[in-house]
Amino acid sequence: MKYRSDKYGNQISILGYGCMRFTTKGMKIDLEKTEKEILAAYNAGVNYYDTAYIYPGSEAALGEILEKNNIRDKVNIATKLPHNLIKDETSMDKYFDEELKRLRTDHVDYYLMHMLNDIKSWERLKELGIEEWINDKKAKGQIRQIGFSYHGNSDMFCKIVDSYDWDFCQIQYNYLDEHSQAGRTGLNHAAAKGIPVVIMEPLRGGRLVNNLPEKAQKLFEKYEVKRTPAEWAFRWLWNQKEVTCVLSGMNSMEMVEENVKTASTAEVGELTQKDEELLKQVVEAINGKMKVPCTGCRYCMPCPQKVDIPGTFSAYNKKYTDGKFIALKEYLMCTAMRKDSTAASNCIECGKCEQHCPQGIEIRKELKNAKKELEGPIYNIAKKIVHKMFKY
Repeated sequence: MKYRSDKYGNQISILGYGCMRFTTKGMKIDLEKTEKEILAAYNAGVNYYDTAYIYPGSEAALGEILEKNNIRDKVNIATKLPHNLIKDETSMDKYFDEELKRLRTDHVDYYLMHMLNDIKSWERLKELGIEEWINDKKAKGQIRQIGFSYHGNSDMFCKIVDSYDWDFCQIQYNYLDEHSQAGRTGLNHAAAKGIPVVIMEPLRGGRLVNNLPEKAQKLFEKYEVKRTPAEWAFRWLWNQKEVTCVLSGMNSMEMVEENVKTASTAEVGELTQKDEELLKQVVEAINGKMKVPCTGCRYCMPCPQKVDIPGTFSAYNKKYTDGKFIALKEYLMCTAMRKDSTAASNCIECGKCEQHCPQGIEIRKELKNAKKELEGPIYNIAKKIVHKMFKY
C-alpha cells in the first residue's frame, strides 16, 4: 500500500474505504460479509474509512467491526455532520455524540461538514457558533481534523476553501469529471493552499466500469498496456500529486483485492502522454451522446444573473450519457442546493457569455433547451424540499 501525507504529516493510505455501499441482507447491513472485506482492506494497509451520519447503518456497522477486532486506534475514521439538521450548538452536540456512540469511539479523526455546497450554508453555521464548537472539540481531542465534502461548481468550492482554515476537503473527481463539479480547478486551488484532497466517486458510481459504451471498451482492450477500466480510473487519480486519498465503495472481496493491488504500485506521474491520450479518447466515446460540446473551461463565467452555465450543461449532457436520475441529481446540486439559485431559468439572454466561449456554443439557445429538459415538475418539487431541509 502506498501512502501520502495529510496536512500534519500523518500517513494516509492512498486507497480509502468508502462505507456508503456496504452489502445489505434484507434491510440490514450484512455484517459478516462486510467484516471480512474491511479486514482484508485493513490487512493490506488501508487506514482511512469514510462514513456519514445519514448512511443507514454504516457508522454502527463500522464501529462494531473495528471494536470487535481491536483495531479502532490503528485506523482513521472519517464521518460527517448533517449540517442541514443543525439548529443550534445543542443540536451539534446531539448529532456528534450520537455518532461517537454508533462508532464506539471517543474521537473522530477526520470530521466533515457533509455536502457543504454553498458559502451561505457555512455562514449560517458560523452564526450558530460552529467555529467555537469545532475549536472546543479539537481542544478536547474529540475531533482531530476538520473538513468538508462538496458537490457543486469550482467557483463556489474555491470560496468555501478560502473561508476557513480547513484541514482537508472531499470532492467528486474522476477522468470524466475533470472539468465539472469542483474539478481540476478546485483540486489545484485546495492543494495550492496546502489542503489535502480526498476523492469520492472515482468510478462515477460504477459508470466508468459497468456502463462503458462498446467503443470505450474496445479502446481499452486494444491498447498496448493492459489494465481494467477500474485500474485506469484509479491510476489517473493517483497520477496527480494533489490527490491525497481516493475512496472506493468496496462491497466485494474482488473489489478489495483489485483496488489494493493497484494502490500498491501506483505512482505520481506514471501515466505517459500516450496513456493520457487514450483516456481522452475514452471520454470522447463516453460523451458521444452529449448535447452541448462544453469543456467546462468557464470562460463564460461569471454570469450576471448567476446562472451556473458549465454546471447546467454538464447535467444536461448527463441526461443523455448517464440517464435522467443522475442528470437531475447533478442539476439540483449545482443550481438548487444553495440560497441563491443558479438555474438556467435565471437567464435573461444578455449574450455576454457567448462573447467569451472558445467553443462557439450558442449558450442562450442551449440554456433554453436545458431548462426545458431539466426544470420540470420533479425539479421544482425537489428544489422546495431542498430549501426546506437546508433552511434557505
